Amino acid sequence: MSLTEHTFLLLVGGFVALPFIWMITTSLKPPRLALAPPYLWPSHFHWQNFIDAWNDAPFSKYYLNSIFVAVLVTMGQVITSAFAAYAFDRFEFPFKKTLWYLLLGTLMIPLPLLVIPTFQIVQTLGWANTFTALIVPRCWTAFGILMLRQFFKSVPRDFDDAAKVDGAGTFRIVFTIMMPLAAPAIATLGLFAFLFAWNDFLWPLIALNSPEKFTVPLGIANFTGKYGTRWSLLMAATVTATIPAVLAFLFAQKSLIKGLTAGGLNE
Repeated sequence: MSLTEHTFLLLVGGFVALPFIWMITTSLKPPRLALAPPYLWPSHFHWQNFIDAWNDAPFSKYYLNSIFVAVLVTMGQVITSAFAAYAFDRFEFPFKKTLWYLLLGTLMIPLPLLVIPTFQIVQTLGWANTFTALIVPRCWTAFGILMLRQFFKSVPRDFDDAAKVDGAGTFRIVFTIMMPLAAPAIATLGLFAFLFAWNDFLWPLIALNSPEKFTVPLGIANFTGKYGTRWSLLMAATVTATIPAVLAFLFAQKSLIKGLTAGGLNE
């Protein structure tokens, strides 16, 4: 790459990183100087903001709630996507293509449009203000089914036939053959599912009303109010909230690109 290309990429990278740098530096400013210059470098570091933000609300409880919900949503999406993808790729059944195109069509529906019908279903089932309401509706994703199906299409059917000769059923084939082979795609799907569940604000805001069940995004909202926003504490809480997301990305980064590019888009 030429010097011009490197310079351009550095400028773009710096522009993308600017909000994160601002968030970190604001979290280290004294509360009364949160919006005062110098903007990108504190005059002195006020580490107490992180302690105050943690103690201002029961963030340990919020973190446990978020981890519990995000892990179960991730597991649910991976398992349901794997079995649905295997069925669409390997089995023949009536209206298969019609159902497949209907499934793909759900990708064009904005998530906010699904909030009201989802809440009505959750309320009818008696799941309102429970973790079940946060987990079950998020345990399937058309994107995950599409990704894994395209990966499964690249796996020769000889693996299935050999497993059936040894007496393996569908569940065993999916768990012991297809999912290990699809590890890059599953890691990518798991990363997306975890980040979505971890950062979700709208649905927990609607489904929950008990503070002891709040997730991290709802806990961070405690630092904003009609009488003002405590910017230093808000940014300190946000910095700590990004740590699990960063760790999840670092854990799955080796499989991310391979998972996104795996398989073809042919029918």
